[in-house]
Amino acid sequence: MSPSLSQALIIFARMPLPGRVKTRLAPPLTPPEAAELYRCMLLDILARTGRLDRVERLLFYEDEPEAVSFFRTVTSLTPLPQQGDGLGERMAAAFAAAFARGHERVAIIGTDSPDLPLAHIREAFARLDGADTDAVFGPSEDGGYYLLAMKRLHHELFRGIPWSSGEVLRESLARAHAAGISCSLLPTWYDVDTAADLERPGLLDEANEAPLTREFIRTRLGALGARL
Repeated sequence: MSPSLSQALIIFARMPLPGRVKTRLAPPLTPPEAAELYRCMLLDILARTGRLDRVERLLFYEDEPEAVSFFRTVTSLTPLPQQGDGLGERMAAAFAAAFARGHERVAIIGTDSPDLPLAHIREAFARLDGADTDAVFGPSEDGGYYLLAMKRLHHELFRGIPWSSGEVLRESLARAHAAGISCSLLPTWYDVDTAADLERPGLLDEANEAPLTREFIRTRLGALGARL
């Protein structure tokens, strides 16, 4: 690995299958519409993170039939399977794989924040340069986090966490404190998970760098109005 790529960004993704992604958006969206929205969000994230300098991106997919062939059609990245029985195990395994490749600073994001500013990701890596920061969290409005970055794998941050709840960040920070892991917090952002999220003004902002997501919502907003 080139020294210029000492930073890695893990992207967790799924295939955009109806009934398997964005299920909290159906209704008001139909399952195929929710899957198409997820596809737009995924492609926006892949396109925008491709502009990060000196960062190797690692795409980890949740195993589905045809997943490898799908991801090879939408990105030049080599798709890697997620390993583990639960979200915590899968995230820890992905971090371990990234560190094993020789990366010194590793961050992970998902695909639920299509307009996440690249500045937040860059800031996460920058904060890891400080001797007093072991981990960086990007808090999300729902009580979870949209990003986690570390200089080495801290298994404590992935064990016993109530995933998919509003206590994820609070419990993660409590476990970090108990283990002596010094943490830094980025600005709060949001996930696109519910019907109310579709009405966020930022998603329709021409400057949000999520053009596919923006166009999907814009072209359907009128039709959705009666159902939101």
